[in-house]
Amino acid sequence: MSELSPDAKAAAVDSLRSTVMRLSRRLKHQRVDESLSPTEMSVLGTLARCGSATPGELARKEHVQPPSMTRIVALLEAKGLVRLEPHPDDRRQKVVSQTEEAEAMLAESRRKRNVWLAQLAEGLNEDDWTKLQAAAPVLEKLAQL
Repeated sequence: MSELSPDAKAAAVDSLRSTVMRLSRRLKHQRVDESLSPTEMSVLGTLARCGSATPGELARKEHVQPPSMTRIVALLEAKGLVRLEPHPDDRRQKVVSQTEEAEAMLAESRRKRNVWLAQLAEGLNEDDWTKLQAAAPVLEKLAQL
């Protein structure tokens, strides 16, 4: 297999960035609850993927400052989407967990976004589907780095 030139790699990265950003923006418009900010939705998604966490852990995972996460958690708690419980080992800290209402909202949001993506993908031919299936694990790997 031939090695890509630095220019070809740069062009591929630029194309990937642009494409992922456009698709992400379009997906963000497929929201179930318009009252939540994208950051609030992201925090709920992190709790769904990673489980309960302290506000400090959430701040690190979401790449925000701890005081900002404290405000976000307070807003989500006021909306009934998360609950705060005492930390099992450190009574000075709290653990944030999503509520059943948040789980249901996220499930509906995923369903709506999946339907939207499926409708978009209906226009793909078999070769495009094969490429998409091959690309999905690579994109997942990039998302985890």
